[in-house]
Amino acid sequence: MVSPEVLALEKEADALRQQNRWLEAIEVLQRALAIDESFVRAHLGLAVLYHRVGDPELACRHAERACELEPTDAFNFTALSVTYQRAFEATGDQNYIYKAEMAMARSRGA
Repeated sequence: MVSPEVLALEKEADALRQQNRWLEAIEVLQRALAIDESFVRAHLGLAVLYHRVGDPELACRHAERACELEPTDAFNFTALSVTYQRAFEATGDQNYIYKAEMAMARSRGA
């Protein structure tokens, strides 16, 4: 069960994200993870936010962590694939394309 404090931080981060205050939203989600490192939605949110601020490595790390925490959730692997695709677009690193394909396969149960 997620604590009310963590849920309040998630709500605060979402409001900041909607205002394009990405760095502040990142700080809030990091505070949520300091309370509950296993809060998957914070990791998924950070994956999106780190992409927005131009840090594909951290974006991928958080999307990967969401998959580690919930390895049977197809959505998490779809999100990981998208994160890898965005990392490829940002860096041109072909390894991200391979990883995106593997994550998409996992999302389909392969």
